[in-house]
Amino acid sequence: MIRTLRFAAAALLCMLASPLFAQAYPAKPIRVVVPYAPGGNMEHWRPTLEKVSQLLGQQLVMENRPGAGGNIGSDYVAKSAADGYTLLIGTIGTHAINASVYAKMPYDVVKDFTPVVFLATMTNVAIVNPATPVKSIQEFIEYAKSQPGKLNFGSPGNGSSAHMTGEMFKQVTGVNMQHVPYKGSAPALMDLIAGRIDIMFDNIPLPLPHIKAGKLRGLAVTASQRSPSLPELPTLGEAGVPGFDVSSWYGIYAPASLPQEITAKLNVAFNDALRTPEIRDRLASQGWTVVGGPADQLAAQTRNELERWARVVKSANVRID
Repeated sequence: MIRTLRFAAAALLCMLASPLFAQAYPAKPIRVVVPYAPGGNMEHWRPTLEKVSQLLGQQLVMENRPGAGGNIGSDYVAKSAADGYTLLIGTIGTHAINASVYAKMPYDVVKDFTPVVFLATMTNVAIVNPATPVKSIQEFIEYAKSQPGKLNFGSPGNGSSAHMTGEMFKQVTGVNMQHVPYKGSAPALMDLIAGRIDIMFDNIPLPLPHIKAGKLRGLAVTASQRSPSLPELPTLGEAGVPGFDVSSWYGIYAPASLPQEITAKLNVAFNDALRTPEIRDRLASQGWTVVGGPADQLAAQTRNELERWARVVKSANVRID
């Protein structure tokens, strides 16, 4: 009996010494890695992280680790401890497109991560210089086909969602255009405004003020639904390109093998934050469509998008060594 009690006491002490039992999660600040340079669309997520910090009682700290189209920061998280203190804001690039575009990937999108929550989607918008003699997507298609190979489209870089949207547009419509990659959306937009490139398919937030100011002309959005930020613009499907549905998307990932109870706690906190009116309204005004939902929803999105973009990348013969 005494021996049994000693064994039970020893087992209890071991459990209490374990980090998972010694203190409730989270017991310290949580790093949220952004695999891109500071600025841009990722800054929109700071208020959401602040709300989640309030709900969890610990600060979520945004940390930028840019490079290789998001691969450097994503790989850092993939190789971090699965304790819930290092998270990643993953994207359509880091968790769908890059796997097919990059000749050598440092991580496995499915095996090396635990999906936590699907944050939101954001449509791209087809934009041209107002001096271009077109006012609709169909007019642009006719304009481009009248001079095959002479027009070009810009993007923030090789393998970006804007680049791949342009490649898909070419495949679906039969338009022959040349791709011009830039180091970010801002310089590409400046060249579009200056008339040096012909069209872009960029995320809404950066070109939005230029569209409102008349410096750029929006032709259509690339998602299946119109954007609340640009309700006057049709979808590509409505504009005569049936079945076209492309949106950038963002989610929270953790390293593989994150304990289920931690995944669940994070999922609940993020969903609660995304449901608050001030967060939803702010994100909607910036061009986002909030998704939320269970972790399985992000897992399914990742698998489906991996397969989808693999086909597009192969057809376009896009490769980064």
